[in-house]
Amino acid sequence: MTDLEKTLCNISKKPLLIIDAGFPINTYTLLDLSVTNKDLEFYNITTPFGCQEYISTVLKVKNAKVAFGGYLEQRSLYSNTASFNITKASIRNIHLGIDIWAPIGTTVLTPIPGVVHSFKNNSTSGDYGPTIILQHNIDGVTFYTLYGHLSLSSLESLYVGKHVQQGEKIGEMGAPDINVNYAPHVHFQIIKDIQGKIGDYPGVCSQKDISFYSKNCPDPNLLLSIGL
Repeated sequence: MTDLEKTLCNISKKPLLIIDAGFPINTYTLLDLSVTNKDLEFYNITTPFGCQEYISTVLKVKNAKVAFGGYLEQRSLYSNTASFNITKASIRNIHLGIDIWAPIGTTVLTPIPGVVHSFKNNSTSGDYGPTIILQHNIDGVTFYTLYGHLSLSSLESLYVGKHVQQGEKIGEMGAPDINVNYAPHVHFQIIKDIQGKIGDYPGVCSQKDISFYSKNCPDPNLLLSIGL
């Protein structure tokens, strides 16, 4: 276990929320969007409507309100997005964060104190849409958290260096026309080395790059402890 992973595990002994507390942890259910899930054959999850249809079905069956999951999940979700499929050798379909799927406008919270590192509307089709990156330093360990697929209003009144407290609202989940063609959710990712990126960082990688990215972007659930 790396120093960052140890730090993440030691931050809290209870689950940390990154969306509206009106959705308690016991209303969450795990969502499988991997290529091995045979149920997805009946839904076109490459569209926000088909993906939402499947998510709504899972929530109903599980009697839940929020779906989550996806770390290092190989997905077909990006198969119709050109920037993810430039060449066969570089197909990007392995998800590097955790997704929390809930209604449009759901409040997004920061689970730990931080400082605004950067923010940007990544508006290219298949990208993040409005995105915020926070910088954290805990026990001498510096790392970053990324929040993607937000609303445009989430970027208002932000400035680099702004301090954000634990549990503070930093945005809301955007609609598909704003979050660049996804069912409403927040993409939450932990990053060790931001590599000079501003307001953006890869959230999906190819199989050939998984060794680097799985180390640079550890499992967010080490911090959040959702569903454990």
